[in-house]
Amino acid sequence: MSDTTARKAKVKMSDADWRARLSEEEYYVTRKKGTERAFTGKYHDSKVKGRYLCKCCGEPLFHSNTKYDSGSGWPSFFKPIEENAVEEHSDNSLFMRRTEVVCARCDAHLGHVFPDGPRPTGLRYCINSAALDLDEDI
Repeated sequence: MSDTTARKAKVKMSDADWRARLSEEEYYVTRKKGTERAFTGKYHDSKVKGRYLCKCCGEPLFHSNTKYDSGSGWPSFFKPIEENAVEEHSDNSLFMRRTEVVCARCDAHLGHVFPDGPRPTGLRYCINSAALDLDEDI
């Protein structure tokens, strides 16, 4: 098995293991599909260069060169670091139609994607800071 194949293997853990590994807010957001309050997350206005990783499994999800200020109060990106880094699912909760974004490796809830972003994709991946870790470029 190659390193890439091993890295992409699905991460499965028990609920108790996720609870032990994550803070209360991180668990709520990533495992229970919660949302942090707007403008409160540590990365919503960050300008630090680097890769944004999944808080749960460390998978690279977004690069800072695709991050932009959407004014929404959450970190926003116009594309994932790789096409297969995230998966999208229909979300009809809260009496809305949205597209949920999850980590392709561990199914952590990250946020939602909307069709009102900048060029070149026209997409706005609106992601919770609590679902991310930043691996800074040195």
